[in-house]
Formats: sequence, C-alpha cells, structure tokens
Amino acid sequence: MMKAPIELQDLRQRIGAKAKAEPEWRFWGLYVHVCKTETLRAAYKMAKENNGAPGIDGVRFEVIERNGVDSFLEQIRNELVSSSYRPMRNRRKEIPKGNGKVRVLGIPTIKDRVVQGALKLILEPIFEADFQNGSYGYRPGRSQADAVTRVGQAIAQGKTKVIDLDLKGYFDNIRHHIVFEKVARRVNDDKVMHLLKLVLKANGKRGVPQGGVISPLLSNLYLNDMDRQLERLKTETSSGTWPYMEYARYADDTVILVDGHETRAGLLNAAMTVVERELERAQVELNREKTRTVDLAKGECFTFLGFEFRRVRAKSGKWRPDRKPGGKARNNLTKKVKEICEANRSKPVSKLISEINPVLRGWVGYFRIGNSAKAFQYVREWVERKVRRHMMRARQRKGFGWKRWSSQWIYDVLGLYNDYGIRYHGESVSCR
Repeated sequence: MMKAPIELQDLRQRIGAKAKAEPEWRFWGLYVHVCKTETLRAAYKMAKENNGAPGIDGVRFEVIERNGVDSFLEQIRNELVSSSYRPMRNRRKEIPKGNGKVRVLGIPTIKDRVVQGALKLILEPIFEADFQNGSYGYRPGRSQADAVTRVGQAIAQGKTKVIDLDLKGYFDNIRHHIVFEKVARRVNDDKVMHLLKLVLKANGKRGVPQGGVISPLLSNLYLNDMDRQLERLKTETSSGTWPYMEYARYADDTVILVDGHETRAGLLNAAMTVVERELERAQVELNREKTRTVDLAKGECFTFLGFEFRRVRAKSGKWRPDRKPGGKARNNLTKKVKEICEANRSKPVSKLISEINPVLRGWVGYFRIGNSAKAFQYVREWVERKVRRHMMRARQRKGFGWKRWSSQWIYDVLGLYNDYGIRYHGESVSCR
C-alpha cells in the first residue's frame, strides 16, 4: 500500500487527532489541502497502484505518463482552484453476481479518481475518528479477515442467536441530501461541500457508485449512526467487561450476534429495533425476505463475507465456531475456472494454467483463514481434473491421464497452483 508523503501524513494525523479529541468540532479550511499538488500527487499514486480500467474518456495511465504527470496534476489543480472542475460520468461495467443478476460498477476517469482520492485523503481522518469498532469495510488497517475473526470470536463466547441483515440495493439508493447532512456535521467548508456535490451528482440523483474512490468512505459514514447505536446497546447491556451482544459490518454486509441464553431474548429484539429505526432514518430499505434470525445452537448456519458459519463440537467436547467457504463462493470459483478452460480450449496447457493460477491464489488466499481444508481438497482435485482433461483432449483421448502424468509433475513442472495450507487469523476457538 502506498504511503502518503511525510507532510501529508502529518496533516492527516493532526486532523485525526483533533477529530478524536473534539467529537463536535467542525473543520474548516480543508479545500486548500485538497488542492495541494502534494495531495493530488499522492492521490494519483494511489490510483495508479490500484490500476483499473479507463473511464468513459478512454484515457489510460500510459498516456498520462507519456504526456507528463506533472502537467496532468497541474491542470487538475488549476481547475480545482478556479472552481472550473467538472467530473465526467462514470463508465458502467456489469459484473455477474449469479442468478441472472449483475453488480454495476461505476468506473471514474483517472482524472476524477485523482480528485476523489485527494478529497478522501483529507476527509478520511475526520470520519475515521467517528467510526465504530464493529465497522470493517474499506478502512485503514482493517480487513475482511478481521471482520470474519470478530464473528468467530463472538460465536466462541456463546453468542449463538444471530440476525443476518440484508439491505436492498444499498449503494444505489443512498440519498445524497442525507450524505451531505452527515458530512456537514464535521465539515464547515463550502468549497469541499460543493466539490462533494459535483462528484455525487455527476452520476445521478441518488446512490454512490461502486468503483468510486470516495464511495467506501461515504457508504461507511451513511451507516455510522446505526453502528453507534449498536455499540451503545452492546455497552449498556454488558456485564462488566463481558458483552452479551456483538456485531460486525463490512460495507452493507452486517451480522448481529447475541448470547444464546433464554434470558437474552429481549436483547435480540432490542438490536433489531435499533436497526429498523436507524435504517428508516437513513431511508435504507431492509430486505425482509433475506433478513433472518438464525439459532446456531439448533444447528442452523449463516453466511457472512462468503464464509458459512456454524457452531460445532470440538474433540475436547467444547463448542467452537466453524467457518468455511459458502456454497455460493465455491460455485462462483468453479464457474470462473470453467469459463477459463472453455476460453483456452485450443490453447497450450501453460496458457491455461497461467490464467487459472491467479484465480486460485486469490480465492484460496481469502478463505484460508477458515476451516476450509475439505473445501480446498475438493477444489484442488477438481481443478487438477480440469487440467488433465485439457491435456487429454489436446491428444484426442478420453480420460484424465492418471498413468501418463503424475500429480507431482503437474504441480512441480507445469506449475499448477498448489498452496492450499490453512492459516488461522488469531482467534480463540473454544466456547465457554
């Protein structure tokens, strides 16, 4: 991850410290820092590090580098200072989600990514000071693995009643006027607010585009009041330092876990009341059909961030959390590998493996923190068979060539991905 220059780091640290020390403080004079060449350069480096496809103007990083980054940034700075900057519409890209549905990404131009990145660099430390411990999505120093671990720890502590929340079209339906109200609680800078309005309104009357640089920050801010109220309920109902409730949110994916003892049934209802009230205030619609209450003590399960969570009994006799790739996650992987195999049907096996390996590396790297050994074994054997069939088909033969090629040769010589080790992410697994 690219680090900001020392002066910019120092500015962000000072802003963050001020925001933490004075929760009611409204910051002014921020726009001048957004416009600084140093901030824009840092935003450009972040955009280049993330690479990504070009926006609607078709301009790529290679073109900008060839023509000169300094002149590119100077043009942006002049437009910001003169208030002549106008963002372009995002380029729409549809990503299949399964069941015939798609997720629409909004890809800004590189120029707009730089502006959004500069705005984020200055605003992020303010709102990071306000965000709650249960929020993990796209935050500095936090990851999906941390959120998954938090849920596992809650199950280990006997929190077996679970509310699995589902929100309808969250990113597409965020109300801009509510975003502005939430930002304005901490920002007293008309130029920053105007720039933010330009960024959001460039792509419609509501919603924040998935793919926008500043979208994750704004989407977290939008649900922060819900997080705050859940944190408050958790604290008020704790017994000393022992909480009877926990929650974890990653963007719009949220689960709430409550102690399974029958005396805590009211806490489950209280948590749901908080959620419904705060979502109504934010004009976010709860998907009633997919939102459900799960009882892990009855053998039920739920899915969070692609992991399927259950409670199982360990060899010691104690209960522990069990998390492994959900069926949907595994199906998505096999579908992707099938598509790669089909696209490379007449290509050399080396080409096939070069495209399969990054997909496997990313998928296994994500799920290796769970109880994924059986799922990994299935995937490993399934992919190996696909590679074998590819080679046998090239020879116009049937079967999988078990006698012709050893598994060791396929992994060691051809280089098919073979790192399926499990690495737990710092979690206590025994339930009380």
